[in-house]
Amino acid sequence: MISCCDGMNWSESLDTDCDNSGLGSVRCEEGSAIGFRLDSLLKLTDTRARNNKMTLMHYLCKVLADKLPELLDFSKDIASLETATKIQLKFLAEEMQAISKGLEKVLQELSASESDGPISDNFCKVLKEFLRFAEAEVRSLASLYSGVGRNVDALILYFGEDPARCPFEQVVSTLFNFVRLFHKANEENCKQLEIEMKKSTENDNSKLGAHKESKSFLQTRIESGIVK
Repeated sequence: MISCCDGMNWSESLDTDCDNSGLGSVRCEEGSAIGFRLDSLLKLTDTRARNNKMTLMHYLCKVLADKLPELLDFSKDIASLETATKIQLKFLAEEMQAISKGLEKVLQELSASESDGPISDNFCKVLKEFLRFAEAEVRSLASLYSGVGRNVDALILYFGEDPARCPFEQVVSTLFNFVRLFHKANEENCKQLEIEMKKSTENDNSKLGAHKESKSFLQTRIESGIVK
């Protein structure tokens, strides 16, 4: 999750994609955070040209293909995005709380066993060894969990949203759908370009064939003396 947040926060490709598409007009600023409103990204597929043949998403892909084709693979910067869509922060919080409470119970058990006298000495020794390891692991886990929280808030702010109103799950789901729709539009553009190139080649061949036929016909008439 942390790598996903970092990747989206610092993806220059994602910024450049949006800038080149003309989405600079939907950039928003809230405090010191600058980003793109997430709902604008998915609306790119709903906004169509007058001829109804091209969406703004198709136009974005076309502009990038013409000017900056290397950015068409920007999703490689956020390869962990799909994995992040399967994470529920609520469940992580519950797991973290359960682990912390479990450690507290072990500490309480150790305290109670120490008052039992020599009969519990061996048990207490084993429990203390376990706690030295467990406490270090729980501290490390708590630090990672705090880092996740900070990264999630930073990611949401980066896109101009309020962390209190826009949950992490909504952010990654929107971005994942954007990436999916972006690649779909790009593939459709490529297929359309192939069709147009094929038609152009067929028309050129047809014109060339007609020219050759006309030339041959004229040559035949000249040779037969009909045309002097």
